[in-house]
Amino acid sequence: MADKSYLAWPFFTAAHGQLEGALDAWAAANVAEQHGHDVDQACRTLVGQLGEGGWLAHAVGQGSDAIDTRAICLIRETLARHNGLADFAFAMQGLGSGAISLFGSAANKERYLQRVARGEAIAAFALSEPQAGSDVAAMQCSAVREGDDYILNGEKTWISNGGIADFYVVFARTGEAPGARGISAFIIDADTPGFEIAERIHVIAPHPLARLAFRDCRVGAGQRLGDAGQGFKVAMATLDVFRTSVAAAALGFARRALDEALRHATARKMFGQTLADFQLTQAKLAEMATGIDAAALLTYRAAWQRDQGGKVTKEAAMAKMSATETAQKVIDAAVQMFGGLGVVSEHPVERLYREIRALRIYEGATEVQQLIIARELLRDAAEVRAKE
Repeated sequence: MADKSYLAWPFFTAAHGQLEGALDAWAAANVAEQHGHDVDQACRTLVGQLGEGGWLAHAVGQGSDAIDTRAICLIRETLARHNGLADFAFAMQGLGSGAISLFGSAANKERYLQRVARGEAIAAFALSEPQAGSDVAAMQCSAVREGDDYILNGEKTWISNGGIADFYVVFARTGEAPGARGISAFIIDADTPGFEIAERIHVIAPHPLARLAFRDCRVGAGQRLGDAGQGFKVAMATLDVFRTSVAAAALGFARRALDEALRHATARKMFGQTLADFQLTQAKLAEMATGIDAAALLTYRAAWQRDQGGKVTKEAAMAKMSATETAQKVIDAAVQMFGGLGVVSEHPVERLYREIRALRIYEGATEVQQLIIARELLRDAAEVRAKE
């Protein structure tokens, strides 16, 4: 049983605690086990289950004010503790529809959001390209205005839910200004002519992933999100919500690893005592627990601050960096504690070891988070000097 004392922290309301308790019980009954080797079907099944259970409604808001960041983080942490693919399924429904919630027209919200919330449509967020990951300004995928339409050409890659999504929020260069200021966002339905799945990508923690291709793909101007040239703002506003939730997912993986380590250490007999009786083991468990609590404080500070309407660029970056790096260390320590069992395929800590690695990269690698934090610190320092 994971430690839930953090729910008493002042970041949360009673409703948040009730939400976590209800989801924990639901997840234990519905998604705790793995869903076989057909990852596409497993993901579709999980999206359906999460929709039927009412959980996706928390990921799919109706504008910035309707998004409860703390609830999203608690849900991701709880799902990640039970099943990494369930966390992925929940997160991508939110990330893939978040831009529509924040910037979509009334018609687009009506067409997409409730289907996503019910688990009847699978969403995807298509930002990265072969030569434009963290450097969004290097984007090459283009969208040229032609009457009431845009014509898209180019590629996207590392796109989660690629191959199974019913629609994609796609970012393309429209040229209103140089760099990141000349990008717009569009909703592209999966059956749009000129759009295709160019390649399926397989990674160490399996989930639907693909490279997308656009060849004279025509989409109506009504499918654009926000104003022309506003795509970078759309992307960053969406990521600001969900970057903190990546930290929460890492916490879920770390808490599960600590639970598994505690269970094993107190049961494993060695040299006439248990593994937990050794001071080396106790020191490692102490480090794991302390790291998790420190990362949780940063994570839920950022989530609370965003829900109060505050800017969280620096705080979300701190949370994401701290939680993912800490979770990697905690899970590695758990694998080491299990010895040979820790590297047996599909053992809980072996799965966690594969799951955590990607979180240190996606939605901004650790090194990018460091740059973001430093940039914000230097900007604040410059503002202080200017006022002196």
